[in-house]
Amino acid sequence: MVSQCLCIKNILSICLSESFTADHKPLMGEAPEVRGYFLGCGFNSAGMMLGGGCGRELAHWIIHGRPEKDMYGYDIRRFHHSLTDNNRWIRERSHESYAKNYSVVFPFDEPLASRNMRRDPFHKALTEQGCVFQERHGWERPGWFNKDGAAPVKDYDYYGAYDTPKNANYKYNELLGKEYTFSFPPHHDVIKNECLTCRNGVAVFNMSYFGKFFLTGPDAKKAADWLFTADVNKKPGDTYYLAIGGGVAEHNWNHISTVLQDQGFRCQLADHSEDMGMISIQGPKSRAVLQEVLDTDLSNEAFPFSTHKVVNAAGHQVRAMRLSFVGELGWELHIPKDSCMPVYNAVMAAGAKHGIINSGYRAIDSLSIEKGYRHWHADLRPDDTPLEAGLAFTCKLKSTIPFQGKIVCFTIDEKMPMFGLEAIFRNGVPVGHLRRSDYGFYIDKTIGYGYIRNPDGGVVSADFIRSGEFTLERMGVTYKAKAHLKTPFDSENKRVKGIYD
Repeated sequence: MVSQCLCIKNILSICLSESFTADHKPLMGEAPEVRGYFLGCGFNSAGMMLGGGCGRELAHWIIHGRPEKDMYGYDIRRFHHSLTDNNRWIRERSHESYAKNYSVVFPFDEPLASRNMRRDPFHKALTEQGCVFQERHGWERPGWFNKDGAAPVKDYDYYGAYDTPKNANYKYNELLGKEYTFSFPPHHDVIKNECLTCRNGVAVFNMSYFGKFFLTGPDAKKAADWLFTADVNKKPGDTYYLAIGGGVAEHNWNHISTVLQDQGFRCQLADHSEDMGMISIQGPKSRAVLQEVLDTDLSNEAFPFSTHKVVNAAGHQVRAMRLSFVGELGWELHIPKDSCMPVYNAVMAAGAKHGIINSGYRAIDSLSIEKGYRHWHADLRPDDTPLEAGLAFTCKLKSTIPFQGKIVCFTIDEKMPMFGLEAIFRNGVPVGHLRRSDYGFYIDKTIGYGYIRNPDGGVVSADFIRSGEFTLERMGVTYKAKAHLKTPFDSENKRVKGIYD
């Protein structure tokens, strides 16, 4: 019977069309357009292999409203609705998915198909300054900045198929090819410079791909209380501005919309993601730069951490938020679309004497893990709790209750890259794996975060962590690791408060 099934499968794969999706992963979950309509399709010639587990999770999803396991990577809501309605995006990305079916998956690969679908107001200026873009949620977001000039993304050439001429002198593709390694890439020092300039001076990050939503209406306060873990009712009001990581914007939009409908809240959710840009100015010299641009006092007393104001920047009204995802003194500027370039130019002009540079998300990834800030679906998954993740401070509770699993920071002394999924051993016994890893340039070490469990079934206490000898396994080789109860970088959280000793 098995051989007959395999034979039938082989015939089907030859004679019939197959369902390859835009990212070579299945499409599952409730359709964003129609409540109660669930998808379980697009298995990329792997339906017999994935069908059992995916079927079980889909059944749980239909009955309980969510899957039992982490299925985020298969959730249809990982794609923005403007992409799933675009025939060019579907055609090109599904072709590349099939063309690379058996390709080795390298850590920093990027698609060549269906690029430049969503571009923010800074795109042209940053391209001219050597920006090597990443594609996320359809957006072109800065990855890192090439010092050898512009490397624009070209139209998809189908790898020369269908009588399509292959792109010649394609600098972006050449730079991607140099990333096809499990070692440090040739531009490792470029990313290092972006990181250390942020740590020691000032850098600008274009974060415009973030989702930007407004929650308004008479029940907005009730909805916010229901939706968010933290107490967000600092002042009476019926409007909330939500800035959401671009890669999960569609997922968040659908979740919030579903809650508003199910709970009957009298409020509206409006998407202004395409109407606004967002830059983040970070580093010890960020205050000196922005004090020349913004018409407000930026001192700690007048503008404390985790507050925001609507201010004028170079004659344009912007929302300034004193926040940081890299662990430095800094502000985000949320800017109306038509004002983006004038404000950006003013920031760069004011920062010139301070050595300001553009930096990308490769630097953000390094800086954030060095500081211990969590990334959604890299460090955090739907099946984690805030307590396990060390995020109890974001919740309306205080607790010292021990728990079964805990996210722990690890560093190794060897100059060896790690990328996540490396096994964690305690006293020679496997206790977990790294969720995310990168190189921390300020501490000059590879750093990673992973959840560990007590193999005896007990709690993971501070003593359990301190008393163990840990190793990390990368490609069959183990490396001695040091476990940290706090981030090894600025554990007292001084730098975000503007305290530089």
